[in-house]
Amino acid sequence: MPGTEDKGEEGGGSVVGLAVVAALAAAVVAFAPFGGALAARQALVGAADAAALAAADTASGRVSGDPCGAAAAVAGALGVIVAGCTVDGGGVAVVTVSTTILGIPLAAEARAGPPPHPESRGSERGRPGRAESGQEETTASTYR
Repeated sequence: MPGTEDKGEEGGGSVVGLAVVAALAAAVVAFAPFGGALAARQALVGAADAAALAAADTASGRVSGDPCGAAAAVAGALGVIVAGCTVDGGGVAVVTVSTTILGIPLAAEARAGPPPHPESRGSERGRPGRAESGQEETTASTYR
């Protein structure tokens, strides 16, 4: 009817809009720490790789010193601690580093060392092995 206005619903869209914005803001605040935790986990994996490479370089004689001591020095510089370090007779180092993220202890492990003999890898696929190029082998880090 002309001239009749229902004033009871004015501003209803604004209230719904504010509710949606508040819900989105709450979701961002709730999930932001998880994004930080994922970034911290990747940093932990990188620290494990760097520590394993330092240990392997020391084990190979390229750098003087104790392999596990070198791994601990690199890990300490990156803000993590070495939870485990082994070096086999072939110069392959396996290093486990750990830290606490959001109150949850996490660990990552990495392996580094000289590449395997060319006949054991690469040559069977028609490519020369990496041993001829003098590159070190690193494998993907694992985390727990």
